[in-house]
Amino acid sequence: MKKSRTAVNFEYYALRGACALINVIPYAAAMAMARGLANLAVRVLKFKRERTLSRLEEVFPGMPRREKLRIAVDSLANVIMNAVEMIRAPKLTRKWMDRHVVDGQLYKDKLQAYVDEGRGVVIMVPHSGNWYMAAWAMAKYGLPLFAIAARQRNPKIDAWMNRQYGDIEILCRSAHGTLNRIKDYIQGGRAFAILPDLRVPTQDTEVEFLGHKANVSHGACMFAVKCNCPIVVAAMERRNGRHVFNHLATLRPEGRTAQDLTQEAMKILSDHIMKHPGDWFWYNKRWILEPVHQ
Repeated sequence: MKKSRTAVNFEYYALRGACALINVIPYAAAMAMARGLANLAVRVLKFKRERTLSRLEEVFPGMPRREKLRIAVDSLANVIMNAVEMIRAPKLTRKWMDRHVVDGQLYKDKLQAYVDEGRGVVIMVPHSGNWYMAAWAMAKYGLPLFAIAARQRNPKIDAWMNRQYGDIEILCRSAHGTLNRIKDYIQGGRAFAILPDLRVPTQDTEVEFLGHKANVSHGACMFAVKCNCPIVVAAMERRNGRHVFNHLATLRPEGRTAQDLTQEAMKILSDHIMKHPGDWFWYNKRWILEPVHQ
């Protein structure tokens, strides 16, 4: 449903007002405020609390309630911090990355080595830590990176978000010809970043994830197979106020199907999330363990 002009303008200028406020607050103070807001939302206002605790119980049966509350707060704080960093994205310069991203140049060089093989690379990063930072940092260090995203219903906010992505080229997920462009870009020696940990509504690839069965898209691995390029499985972490690009594995497509590669990649990501649950986005509307209804 198309938004009215009044709604479009109200949402957009409210966002710009919030941006103006957040951009004048020092970064460390903004991060502290994000954590305080998360504690207030979860512990006092009970924001989506029971649903989130139910999800955590599904994955960690018998975990003490206080521990689940801590993870719920950490997860929401991470999301709010991501939003702050999205708003401040134009200020996240190469110099800022040197201070706040651990070994960013080292990880960029590792990824660049795959790109330099001449076949491109697919990078699978879940909704963990600041997943945007994986792309922002690598792009600031010079990796030829692109990604896909859905259009926002508010066209002004959609344009704003595209500006915030900065050096990353964003393809519209639903646009005509996008699949062919992805293939062409990878074969042209570029890095394709994708978020794989989303439930898809129609039957696709069944994987083991968080101790249960999940239905996910095999699209990322399909492109790797078609382009015969490596798949880097990675996850972002927040560690002592800094970001870590955690390179978990590199998978090669030779002699393997996209479904097999998807299952292996998701198992690797699942193991990482189980060890770092506070970094992962437990609030996602597309809850990955929700079964597909036939």
